[in-house]
Amino acid sequence: METISALFVKNGMKKEEDTWSYFIKNPVYKRKLIIGIVSVCLVLLSLPFFFQAVEKRQGHVLNDVVLTSLPAHDVSIPIFGLLWSMALLMAIRSLQSPFTFLLFIYSFVLVEATRIITISAIALNAPEGLIPLIDPISNSFYGKTFITKDLFYSGHTAMQFLFFLCLTKRTDKLIALCCTLTIAILVLIQHLHYTIDVLAAFPFAFLCYFTAKKLVFS
Repeated sequence: METISALFVKNGMKKEEDTWSYFIKNPVYKRKLIIGIVSVCLVLLSLPFFFQAVEKRQGHVLNDVVLTSLPAHDVSIPIFGLLWSMALLMAIRSLQSPFTFLLFIYSFVLVEATRIITISAIALNAPEGLIPLIDPISNSFYGKTFITKDLFYSGHTAMQFLFFLCLTKRTDKLIALCCTLTIAILVLIQHLHYTIDVLAAFPFAFLCYFTAKKLVFS
């Protein structure tokens, strides 16, 4: 897995260039930053309308052996705590490294774009036993109605995996990986997703990260 430092060397760049003062002065990176921020805003504004529309349609209920054998429990608090603790860590690292920030927001936009495509293409009803997730921050992006049909693929798992991919320090990556695996298990315990939703989050998130890396460092 290439770190930001490795990508700098590979692209003939100096580590000193990974500062906000240099970044803002460089017209290429400044343009990419503006595009990234505008794209994030557009995605966040469109998500409530998309999810509210998705919630009204009928889909299929999958026969999930894992969920059938796993009693549902409300683990909203640990999910909320892990997700937003890692988001805070990513925000801190982004303040220290503009390229980390740019790589993450491009990856985020691609994840949400691909989720819109996959959720639109694969209509699923909520798993049996689903317990609504108590997360006032995340739920604010879903609209007035609690959403249960944003299933394939798992946004919580994908976002945690993006943290792992984008963070560069060894300790940060180890923490992010542990949080990713924990979140993946917890969303199944709460029956928020089917097993296939969680498993698919990993290759989709990696593909989005890989594409974002090409866009940022090209």
